[in-house]
Formats: sequence, structure tokens, C-alpha cells
Amino acid sequence: MKKFEIGDEVTVLDDSFSGKVKGFKNGKIVIETQEGFDLDFEEHELVKISGGGELKSLFSSQSLSSVLRDKEEPKKRSFVKEKRSKKDEFVLEVDLHIEKLVPNKKGMSNYDILTLQTETAKRQLDFAIKNRMPKVVFIHGVGEGILKAELDFLLGRYDNIVFGDANYQKYGLGATEVYIKQNPNR
Repeated sequence: MKKFEIGDEVTVLDDSFSGKVKGFKNGKIVIETQEGFDLDFEEHELVKISGGGELKSLFSSQSLSSVLRDKEEPKKRSFVKEKRSKKDEFVLEVDLHIEKLVPNKKGMSNYDILTLQTETAKRQLDFAIKNRMPKVVFIHGVGEGILKAELDFLLGRYDNIVFGDANYQKYGLGATEVYIKQNPNR
């Protein structure tokens, strides 16, 4: 009994062709590929994927699917190792513009606004120190410089911090950068 009959759909085990059995020649099986080429193969190089014969294939359907899966091109995996530098560490950014702190500033005096802004800065700085964050950026804007002066006065009362103007390219002139020294005993 023949394993393959004319018209059976077959796939080649060690290659990426499939096609239909067209005939037999010199002990080999001639298949017509899906592209229309006639190719000769040994019987052990082919697997029947459908056909009218009793013998579906010499593999069970489960092992056939694993053979077909093995024939597929492996998907390329990319391994990109993220390079983390000191610049990429977490930075707490605190925007002290009053519009960012309250939904509506109506009825607030300039003193109330400045008090809320400095209290927010103090609370956020204390949070950063408590949570061992290395850096905080306070965005205060350029304006008349009153908030910046208050911020400088507030920051001057803390030990173990260093502060100065923040990165000009990223924040412009209206921001102050605070570095928190984590090990004050060293």
C-alpha cells in the first residue's frame, strides 16, 4: 500500500515547501509546489497534510502540528539592554505655579498664594528626603523672583542638600534643582 497518492497535499520536512503529489518517477515522489514547480523527493522527506487515503501521515496530528511549527521561521527576538545612567534616575518635579496647586485662585491674596507655594515646596521636599529620593526640581517660573527668593530661603534652612538653577535646556530659567545627600555622615 502506498503512503502517498496523486492529489495528496504534502509538505517537505526539512524545507519550507508544500504542494500536491503530481506523480511518481524513479522511486521518488514528484510534487507540484504552490509556486508551480515540479520537485522530486524521497518518501521519507514528505508528510501528508491532507488527502483521500486511509493513511493520513506517519505522524499523529499532534506531532504533525509540532513538525509544521518547527518548520516555521523562528521569530527574531530582540534583546535591548536598557542603559541607565545617573541622568535617568527618578526626579521628583514639583510645579509651584498657583494654577497647578488650586483649581481657582479667586479670593486669594498674594500672601496666601506665596504661603501655599512655599508650604507645598516644604512638604514635597520633606517627602523626598523621607523617601530617599536623590533629586527634586521645583518649577517656580521666572516672574518677579519673589517665589524663587522664598524658595532659596527655605532650602537654605536644610542641612544635607545642595541646590541651584535647574537644567536650562529642560526647564528654562524658572526652576531650581535640589540634590539630597543620602549619607550625611560621610
